[in-house]
This record gives sequence, structure tokens and C-alpha cells, in this order.
Amino acid sequence: MSLLQAGARSQERGSALTDLVKTKPATFPLAQVKYFVPLLVLPVLWQIGVRSAMINANLFPPPSAIGAAVLDLARAGMLWRDVSASILRVLVGFSIATVVGVGLGLLLGRLSVLARYVLPLIEVIRPISVIAWIPIAILWFGLGDRPAWFLIALGAFFPIFTSTYDGARSLSDVYVRVARCFGAPRGLFIRQVLLPATLPHILTGMRIGLGTGWTCVIAAELVSATSGLGYMIQLARTTIETEKVLAGMLVIGLIGFAMNSLMLLIERRLSLHRRLPD
Repeated sequence: MSLLQAGARSQERGSALTDLVKTKPATFPLAQVKYFVPLLVLPVLWQIGVRSAMINANLFPPPSAIGAAVLDLARAGMLWRDVSASILRVLVGFSIATVVGVGLGLLLGRLSVLARYVLPLIEVIRPISVIAWIPIAILWFGLGDRPAWFLIALGAFFPIFTSTYDGARSLSDVYVRVARCFGAPRGLFIRQVLLPATLPHILTGMRIGLGTGWTCVIAAELVSATSGLGYMIQLARTTIETEKVLAGMLVIGLIGFAMNSLMLLIERRLSLHRRLPD
């Protein structure tokens, strides 16, 4: 009998419906498409406002001009280059944040004595905006990808660590006692008890951290990169091409939405399969 099964039998189980409601994260089924109607109505009103001269087209180019700018950038190959550069930076920084955040969160969640010394340091650093770190990142790492990796990892670390730490702290003592009764080694305890119990928390933190990292890479590229969507927006600003600035913002929003939706799907699938019974 595995530790997970033994722990499950040592507690009363809630109803299946209650478990499902408690663990099923938000998602975007087809039935909720109607809630995205404002995203279609707003561009139409915007376009009408520009055509009727109610909105300044120089400051707020119409959606048709923004769409044309996206297509022009895509045809020229600039859009794909900058998108791939930004996503690659996010993947590197997010991977670093995940490894450090999950590892440290599990460690401090189970070692309360160590947590008393480390948590105050983390809480002092947490409120410092990522933008405030940009000069330090450039000073330490120069220009290029490395300061962006640092800023992304820093921004994504805190939500990942916090969720993992909370998950590790909320692990029921019943599972710990069962593992000790079975004489489970540390590695087996982590694989069969700790990780399944904290997985929903870890995935939630990763989803929030990925969104934070995506905003951080844009901020970093505005000042310390020669490629990426942030750099593209900054370049368009210097040439006063407002439609390209808004085109870049539109692409950033769509990619961020896609990332969040993908993480929600992964969170839902894995959480339902690996969660320990209550």
C-alpha cells in the first residue's frame, strides 16, 4: 500500500462533489464566450469614434490601423522575431523562478525554524518594484538577455514561493505521521505525500508567476534589450508610430491571455489527478 493510499484511509473523505468544487480552478468553457462580447463591441465603438472625429486618430489610431500595423510587422518578420525573443526570455527566467521558488517554498514550509530566519528577508525584498531593480540589473549583468532573465526570475519568484510555502504549511499532520509510521525515506515522502499535497498551490503560483514574468520582460526590454516586444514598442515610440505601439500592446495582451489560459488548463488537469484526499 502506498503512503498516499494509507494517508487517505486514515481520514474521513469528503463527498466527491465537494472535492471537485474545491479543487477545480476557473477556466474558459465555450459557454462563457458571451462574456467576451465587450472585447468585440469596444473596437467597433472606437472605430466609429475615430471616423466621426470624436476621438483623436493621432493619439488613438483606429483598430483598423492597429490591425494593419500588426499585419505589416508580421509580413516584415519583425513581429515573429520580437515575439520569440520575449517568450524565450520569459521561459528562461520563469524556469529559474520555478526551481528556486518551489524548492525554497517546500524547504521553508517544512522547516519552521529556518523559515523564521529567511522569511523576514524575503518580505523586505518583496515590496521592491521590479522596475526599481532595472538599474541594478544593468549594472550587474550589462545589456542583453541576462538582466531580463534576472528581472523575470525576480518578479515570478514571489508568487511561486508564496503559494508553494502556503501549500507545504497546510499539509495535514496525518500524512506526516503515516509516512513516519511506514518508515518512509525523505525522497519517498516528498514524491508521494508532499508534492501531491502542494501541487495545486504550486500550479496556482506558477500561473500567477508566469503572468508577472511576462509583464517584467516587457519592462526590461524597454530599457535593456535590442529585441523583443518591449524594444519594439520603445522603437515605435521614438518614431511616433502610435499604431505600432498599440499593435505591440495588443500582441502582449493576447500572448498573456494565451499563457494564462494554458496554465489554467494544466492546473485543472494535474490538480484533479494528483490531489491528496481530504
